[in-house]
Amino acid sequence: MHPLPEYPRPSMRRDSYVNLNGPWDYAITQSSEFPAKWDGAILVPYSPEAKASGVGRTLQPGQWLHYHRTFTPPAGEGGRVLLHFGAVDYACAVEVNGRLAGGHRGGYWPFALDITDLLRPQVRNTLWVAVQDPTGTGTQARGKQTLRPGGMFYPAQSGIWQTVWLERVPENYIDTLTVTPDYDARTVTVKVHTSKPGGAVNLWAVVRAGGVTIAEDWGSDEVDRDGEVTLNIAEEHFFPWGPDSPFLYDLTVGTTQGEENDFDTVHSYFALRKWECKEDAKGIRRFFLNDKPILLNGLLDQGYWPDGLYTPPSDAAVEHELHTVRELGFNLLRKHAKIEPERWYYHCDKLGIIVWQDMVNGGGAYPMWYVTYLTNALQPLMRHAPDGKLLWGFLGRGSAHSREEYARELADTVAALGRHPCIGCWVPFNEGWGQFDARKATETLRALDPSRPVDEASGWFDRGGGDVHSIHNYFYPLRIRPNVRTVALSEYGGIAWPMPGHEPPRKTYGYGTARSRAELTERYCDLQRKTVLPQLKKGLSALVYTQLTDVEDEVNGLFTYDRTAIKPDAAAVRAVNEALEAEFEKAVKA
Repeated sequence: MHPLPEYPRPSMRRDSYVNLNGPWDYAITQSSEFPAKWDGAILVPYSPEAKASGVGRTLQPGQWLHYHRTFTPPAGEGGRVLLHFGAVDYACAVEVNGRLAGGHRGGYWPFALDITDLLRPQVRNTLWVAVQDPTGTGTQARGKQTLRPGGMFYPAQSGIWQTVWLERVPENYIDTLTVTPDYDARTVTVKVHTSKPGGAVNLWAVVRAGGVTIAEDWGSDEVDRDGEVTLNIAEEHFFPWGPDSPFLYDLTVGTTQGEENDFDTVHSYFALRKWECKEDAKGIRRFFLNDKPILLNGLLDQGYWPDGLYTPPSDAAVEHELHTVRELGFNLLRKHAKIEPERWYYHCDKLGIIVWQDMVNGGGAYPMWYVTYLTNALQPLMRHAPDGKLLWGFLGRGSAHSREEYARELADTVAALGRHPCIGCWVPFNEGWGQFDARKATETLRALDPSRPVDEASGWFDRGGGDVHSIHNYFYPLRIRPNVRTVALSEYGGIAWPMPGHEPPRKTYGYGTARSRAELTERYCDLQRKTVLPQLKKGLSALVYTQLTDVEDEVNGLFTYDRTAIKPDAAAVRAVNEALEAEFEKAVKA
């Protein structure tokens, strides 16, 4: 009854931690007022739509979802008490002991509230969260969520869907931590912003490799709330991060403001690695990791679970899934139309799984006849439709408010995830869903994060910008030509098989249906060996097969929805991936 107890933010850990997951009171009403009675118990952090929550109700636009519980603050005295939410979909207000603590908008991003002055010492405290979620009737980021699930769109989920937790911090604490490694310079720069003036004076940082201290330094005694220190990594301790050797350095950062019990210490980690898109020895543009060309071979990952929807059943289940991805020979996941809890990226960091991160799509309603069906049928004509305001309306971005909302969401995504070594590419738009002014999005991403490539328009409505010539191909002959950008087959395959015992709840969806495991395996291997492999020497440099798991009606996963079975023969999948890697090595060899 207390799910996901693990510390939810590995990139900024403190010793003080109280997990608030577990049973809460809930009610769904037509009013924002405190409910007169409760409908029952909900298991946080599972949304009411998820079976795991124990509720099984869909929050409708205009309704209010209320949560309520009592709590005890973290042990200790003094300092400040912070209330953290991993994510709440979509807009919420939070009260502590009947007084407003704050609110938040945005269903995919973490936020924290200082509730110190609202607490009642020595007695139980009450927490009330009121949530609204317009799902597809709004313009906010929503990904694949819909109130009418079917095909490639899945059930909506609302409310608290990531861990809720408390921590006690010093009076003047580290509010933000920014860690910037430099592969070429062999350095790491640590920046902090503290909650009050003077907190960053004499900032200190220590780097450890395998438990051994390898670098330590202090910042300036003349700074105020913003401190910085750069540490050098000696050559004998230089261990680049990559799929075959995902080395992570441990980092401890601290302040020395005030008395000793006012010092703040946080623990983090980082990696040294470098991404580039440049020409190989034969003049073909490729992805380079740490100065070497690399074949990115991966899967499309929707991040849904049968009982939890957006929320996994356990941290162990996440680890098991990602370990299996590596064991099958894949080194890439394209996180599609969703942002995961931070521990998911932490596990990718540890396992050496490269992540292409989609910005979660939003905007108004999409006319699917145009965005998906007509555009797919008339490639490449529609691929290069003009990027003007008329098209923005067709793609759900007709309102200025919606476009401003996307800009905030894009910046929040980079701020939340940019610290993770596993992130290898940003994908601002997918198949035109909510797309507008793609060049500007790419420019913004380059300003926010110059260290990673950008796949400006995955699929179609290509503006020629970014670093990636990104192709989705399910129905046409595959012909790859060298391009001024690196070529990625960023969606393909999607062979469906409703495995006996794992049939979908409604109508089977996929791109061509196999009748048995043997047929699925044969068709998958033929596609990879006969269609994809010959294109590697022509410039194909990244592969994203659709998809990692079955999801609801969509049964084109390599794994079943519950992750209990691999649908094609696992040995055949590994053999194909080894063949692709060997062919790529031949293709890039001088």
